[in-house]
Amino acid sequence: MNPDALRGHMDALLLSVLEREPLHGYAIIEALLERSGGALNVPTGTVYPALRRLERIGYLSSEWATVGGRKRRTYRLTDSGRKQLEGERSAWQEFATVIGSVLRADATAAGAGEVSGARRAAG
Repeated sequence: MNPDALRGHMDALLLSVLEREPLHGYAIIEALLERSGGALNVPTGTVYPALRRLERIGYLSSEWATVGGRKRRTYRLTDSGRKQLEGERSAWQEFATVIGSVLRADATAAGAGEVSGARRAAG
């Protein structure tokens, strides 16, 4: 998937993955990959700075835990993060509906006919 397509959506993706359970960074990357059917192979250089930023603004909290004998920072969604995720989901649904209505092939043909008809009537 084109990395530019993710721009502006990374926060929602990360919050969504953490909604189910607390995870460490690598597990978050794996969850994105799995939940997207392999389409979202997001680099660590994108994920870790976003996680730290989300923690700074209060949407995530973190703590160190030992996972498989290794110390890892585990991230958890906060109440504020849950509210933000709800807003992100609503915004995404609205965005997807609007873009879908524009990109739909039948909408293009119908829209062009309406414009042509309006021009003929005005002329």
